Amino acid sequence: MERKTPLYQTHVDAGGKIVEFGGFLMPVQYPTGVLAEHMAVRQKAGLFDVSHMGEIMLRGKGALDTIQRLFTNDYTTLKSGRVRYSLMLNDEGGVVDDVLVYCLSSELYFVCVNASNVEKDFKWISANLLPDTVAEDVSENTAQLAIQGPNAIKVIRKIFKEEDIPEKNYSFTYVDGLLNSAVILSRTGYTAEDGFEIYCACNDAVRLFDIVHEAGKEFDMALCGLGARDTLRLEGAMPLYGHEMDDETLATEIGLNMFIKLDKPDFIGKAALLEKAPTKQRLGIELIDRGIAREHSDVYAGDKLVGYVTSGTMSPTLGKAIAMIRVDKDIDTSDLSVDVRGRRLKAKVVPLPFYKRQK
Repeated sequence: MERKTPLYQTHVDAGGKIVEFGGFLMPVQYPTGVLAEHMAVRQKAGLFDVSHMGEIMLRGKGALDTIQRLFTNDYTTLKSGRVRYSLMLNDEGGVVDDVLVYCLSSELYFVCVNASNVEKDFKWISANLLPDTVAEDVSENTAQLAIQGPNAIKVIRKIFKEEDIPEKNYSFTYVDGLLNSAVILSRTGYTAEDGFEIYCACNDAVRLFDIVHEAGKEFDMALCGLGARDTLRLEGAMPLYGHEMDDETLATEIGLNMFIKLDKPDFIGKAALLEKAPTKQRLGIELIDRGIAREHSDVYAGDKLVGYVTSGTMSPTLGKAIAMIRVDKDIDTSDLSVDVRGRRLKAKVVPLPFYKRQK
């Protein structure tokens, strides 16, 4: 049975079109539509409910050692108040999930995981704990809002004191006094814009939403659903679990090697990565012919089938059909095409990300 976030009724009341995603009933869009929501984030600001995401706490004297073993990135240099992205692998080098790890203290870490993977991730983490480490799934008690876009900082400044606002990307603060319980204010996001994510207790979620929604009105902040979240992250070439990666995808085949520290001591999946040479690659393409390359569409180099589309859309910002593809390594990309409903549409490889914000 699908679950609801604490803000489900708020979305229904606002006219949100509700769909199932990651086991939750979530708004895919509001009456303004995906295009308007997308452009609001690119030009002004957008407010998302991302309470479907999962949160797992790791605590104890062995917490850092456990994190070093579980994740591909290096956390020995992660200071309190900072966040670091990583992959979590299985023994074969496949991707169990991609996560954000928050350092609350040297013995307390907070891991944000994908909604559809919470149960699987918690089981995997629990099975691979090192001594003096305790894992706790706090997803049921945690809600999360995202405020994204160039005006996000203005919205946040109306709510929080300047000294409580994290200055750097991938940093966060603990803020007391706004709600019944403390919140985590994090300068992170999934839209390729500047933005913030706020974690709070579930019973504070509606109050927090009302505060943020009210603060955003003078800055034309839009309510945004999963549809805009997907087109925004795709323009930013940000991978989505279950599309660009899964348990079978070798971690070194998705263009995220900067987050895989093969020079650090052993981590789960490292031996497999050292042993297996990548045979696939993630590329970005733009369609030359009219049409949209959707997920699972076949990709050809000349007449040879070389892979498939993992994510594709008509980019609202660029006005072009874009896609990320998973194809064989070392292919000739000069004659690429995508099969869209039986028609071969010409495509060209373009650098990732498709969109980069002006700083």
